[in-house]
Amino acid sequence: MRRAVGVGVSLVALAWAGSASAQDAPQSNPPAAAVVPPDDNAPRVGDIIVTAQKRSENLQDVPVAVSAVTGKTLENKRILDLVDLSNATPGLQIKSDDNGANPRIFIRGVGVNDFNPATASAVGIYADGVYVGSPLAQRFAFFDLQQAEVLRGPQGTLYGRNTTGGAVNVTSRKPGNAVEADFLGEYGNFNSVNLQGGVSLPLAKDLLSVRVAGLYQRDDGYSVNRLTGHRGNDTDRWAVRGSLHFTPSSSITDDLAVTFGKSRGGSIWAYNRTLFPVSPDVAGPDGLCAPAYYGTANCTNVLGYANASKNLYEGDYSFEGKDKVDLFTVANTLTINLGSADIISVTGYQHAKRNDQEETDANPLPVITASYIARQNTFSQELRLQSSGKPALRYVFGLYYAHDDLTNNSAYDVLAILPADPLSGIGRFVWPLAQKTDSYAAFGQLDYDLTSRLTATVGLRYSADHKDFHYFSGETNTATPFFTFDGSKTFDSVSGKFGLQYRFTRDVNAYASYSRGTKSGGFFSGQTGNIADIGPYKDETVNAYEAGLKTELLNRTLRANLAAFYYDYQNLQVYTTVIDGFITRQLFTNASAARMYGGELELEATPARGLTISMNAAYLNATYRNFVSAGANYTGNTLPSAPKISIQTAVDYTQPVSFGAIVANVSASYRSKVFFDTANTPRLSDQGRVYVDGRLGVQLVRNKLEIGVWGKNIFGETNISDITPIASLGFDVVSVGPPRTYGLYLRAHY
Repeated sequence: MRRAVGVGVSLVALAWAGSASAQDAPQSNPPAAAVVPPDDNAPRVGDIIVTAQKRSENLQDVPVAVSAVTGKTLENKRILDLVDLSNATPGLQIKSDDNGANPRIFIRGVGVNDFNPATASAVGIYADGVYVGSPLAQRFAFFDLQQAEVLRGPQGTLYGRNTTGGAVNVTSRKPGNAVEADFLGEYGNFNSVNLQGGVSLPLAKDLLSVRVAGLYQRDDGYSVNRLTGHRGNDTDRWAVRGSLHFTPSSSITDDLAVTFGKSRGGSIWAYNRTLFPVSPDVAGPDGLCAPAYYGTANCTNVLGYANASKNLYEGDYSFEGKDKVDLFTVANTLTINLGSADIISVTGYQHAKRNDQEETDANPLPVITASYIARQNTFSQELRLQSSGKPALRYVFGLYYAHDDLTNNSAYDVLAILPADPLSGIGRFVWPLAQKTDSYAAFGQLDYDLTSRLTATVGLRYSADHKDFHYFSGETNTATPFFTFDGSKTFDSVSGKFGLQYRFTRDVNAYASYSRGTKSGGFFSGQTGNIADIGPYKDETVNAYEAGLKTELLNRTLRANLAAFYYDYQNLQVYTTVIDGFITRQLFTNASAARMYGGELELEATPARGLTISMNAAYLNATYRNFVSAGANYTGNTLPSAPKISIQTAVDYTQPVSFGAIVANVSASYRSKVFFDTANTPRLSDQGRVYVDGRLGVQLVRNKLEIGVWGKNIFGETNISDITPIASLGFDVVSVGPPRTYGLYLRAHY
């Protein structure tokens, strides 16, 4: 950590010094009264336009903690998936135990560990203005992007429920009046291929233009099955998006985006860390193997199998499943300009289905296998009336409706080589369910300039989710039904915001705000044999206090943004596990309270032409308060996926040469220790890690062609994304991300 902090501070100091010297050099001892005009040719940090408040605004003018990752930065840092965004913004952690679905997103320690499809995330994902509620669909929107915005903190007024942690707003590239084409081709180790590209065509100038973009990714996988020699954790996905920009008159604009996608990669192959000691002298205080004996013949699972290898990328997999995901989405935004106001209609539809056949145990004998089958259809409609331009009083008023239809037909096969015994947790357990949700909301926000420097913001939102839930639990080998549950409940709440913003100068402004956010209650959708586990569980609420400072200094060669926050949570929704027979039983419940506080710093400097240096840093303290569940006391524990320190640094450099330009990018990210469970079990944690990525290329043909090399996780740092305990069967499931990857790339633009 000290090395990472030292590098970051050194880079920023270099940027500051270079910027100051670039400005001071032409101003040798000017008279005190002299006015020195700015150097119009000096390098400056560029303006970034965001839509965090449902209108286009300069990032520095928005009184919200928001990070914007431009399409160029996404390319330079080779961010190909939503999960990769973790290493680009402060306070953000994203992980997944699946190949093509279910990203688990945490902002400032706020998120949900539950992977079951009926559980909404605490961080909202928005693609072209449409809320992507289904976890089956959230990873496919991430290609051909104009920008990705990460809004940190509750967004209860303008974005609604299920954004207590924040929101990720991604915008795809739109066609314009010019013919454009771009292409990216990559080849790397593990036989990886990444092809992306798009073409924009104006069919009728100032009337109709279209864009077609596509994605194809595949690789052989980075894990090895010792039983067959085959590779797993492989990728095989494609997607196509068609976009239309229609302007039938000067006051009407319509943007339509339709996306198709499929993923046919392998199901996740996890590392099996066996836990049952073969003798008392290798056991730890909890009765399981002591850490010193992990990955040795001294530790076995319930069937006596010992994974005697410490290599996280090897295993003995009895079958090699597939994780199949299909997606179809529509996003349409219609804007009608009335002069001083706009009417905006945002319509969305998403169809997603998944069939994941997974060997959970990484064992030559069948201990536990999983079948996750789900289908989800969502229609949404938002209608807004909002002011245009920048009058003293700015407003957004809106109505929202969504209908979501989810079916799930999943199963766990536990110890299939033994006779079924449902009471002991042996057998094939199923929990088919169906959930229908109707969501309604009405919201409004006012921004009023009290003076030329001081602006007040007031927002309010009423939300209601009506959920009809059907659930059956049983064991099929003995035709044993446990229970059937039918429930219906409306979860309604009020959220809002009050804030003040003060502009000291054009380039320095401060803000402070109070926000109340909510996350909808619901019914538990994981496997259980106990009807009491279904719920319903309560709404999660948070009172959030935040203050920030946004600045552009040294003739706009340095951007420095600060934010500090304090969260007071009530009824925090928490996913936990308990041991019940041979089943590690899942629980989803409300913690009584939690508290988070911390701060973030974002720096970007342009000390010389062609050179950009950035650093993001975040400090977080996130703990449970008065939380007791299933007889266990978690009070004072750190929330999962909530590192105390996270830092990202990056250097981008372009050097013109006679034949074009040399381009280089290097980035490093650090996060301190994280826990993966509510109990803060030492073995279910990961130490601090530093990951380094890089790119070196040459631009040719007037910078329209670029070729080069890239590397991710260059120093081969251990890449543990999650650890799931199945201690009742004698092992932990350790999910790992890719090791060192590298390759060649070609990028073209017309």
